[in-house]
Order: sequence, then C-alpha cells, then structure tokens
Amino acid sequence: MSTTTYSFGDVSMVIAHPSVGQYVATGVGLGSITTTMTTDRSTHDVAADGSVMVSKIKGRNGSHTIAVQQTSDLNKWLLKLYNYLEQAPTAEWTGISITVRAPSMQDLIRSTGVSFQKLPDRPYQAQGQQISWVLMAADIDQTVA
Repeated sequence: MSTTTYSFGDVSMVIAHPSVGQYVATGVGLGSITTTMTTDRSTHDVAADGSVMVSKIKGRNGSHTIAVQQTSDLNKWLLKLYNYLEQAPTAEWTGISITVRAPSMQDLIRSTGVSFQKLPDRPYQAQGQQISWVLMAADIDQTVA
C-alpha cells in the first residue's frame, strides 16, 4: 500500500517583474492558486465521409487565478504592481513572470509573458473576504521537478 501526502503549505509562488521586483508567496494571506490552460492542444475536423483530420496545436497560453485575503501583503503588492504597469510603457505590460513549485507533487510551473486580465472585484462586508486576481500568461510550461 502506498501513501501520498499533500500540503498547500509546501507550495510556493514567485511573481516577478524587472521594474518592480519579486514577491515570494509561501502561504501567508494566500488562499489558492489555480493554473488554467486556454488553448486546446488538439482539434479534430471530420469530413463528409467520416475521415478525421487531427491538428496538433502548440499554444501554451493560459491564466493563473490567485485568491488572496483582501488585507494581505500579497494583495497590496499585486495592486502596487498593477498600478505601476498602468502608468508604465506598454512594453512592460507583459513583463511579469510566475513560478509555482509544489514539491510534494513534483510540480514546477513557469509562466512568462504574464499580464493582468483586470482589477479584481472588491468585496466589502461584515467578514473579510478573498480577492481573486487573474493573470494571463502567453506561455505556461508545466514540468515535473
């Protein structure tokens, strides 16, 4: 019988931009990280006679949804980065990189050409909430570390 373990506490994420620096997130104020691939890697075209043509598509773009506590330092840093990029030259907009490591699962995700999709929704109510930042990535490389 084999046993496996998982702990979100073992997951780390580094968000970096050459002009703003980097933020290393190791769980404090971080609710979740979700990586989503956008482009289908394969499509099928079916002809009238039923023959199938398969197309392999090399697109590795996608997005990262990062849920953070609304009072966290990570949320403040992301807002600082967003505000900087709003005023920066257009060439800097996709200068963000993200690296996610999950050693217990041997996951290593490296994303480049990353940009903000939009400012997140801002909830205000009796109990503190999480804010979801969506960052789009031109290239997401997922490998086994």
